[in-house]
Amino acid sequence: MAGIIGDAVHVGERLVRHFLALWEGPQADMAMAVLLRSAASNEASAQQMQDIFTTQVMPVIAKLGARASAGRRAGLVATQLLGLALCRYVLRLPPIAQMKQEDIVKFVGPTIQRYALGSA
Repeated sequence: MAGIIGDAVHVGERLVRHFLALWEGPQADMAMAVLLRSAASNEASAQQMQDIFTTQVMPVIAKLGARASAGRRAGLVATQLLGLALCRYVLRLPPIAQMKQEDIVKFVGPTIQRYALGSA
């Protein structure tokens, strides 16, 4: 994930594209969906999700702004990405599951951008 930072101007779009590639790209499998589903009721799975957050999301977000707010910003980014994953890959809510990737980037990217940079 660290290689996707680049300039801050389009980081929200890049983070969403990266996320979608992980879940839907050629290397994707349903292991992440199983992990996400399990994390709600299994402590070991929840710990794995926390580890992913700590080692992958947090360091990227920390590089984008003040360290003092990095945890809050990374947590907010995680709420959006995990909510997207839950709705698209676990619950398979039709409006979200059927949405084109570019539309997801278009609608979710700006929110990720705001959270990642800490702007309102």
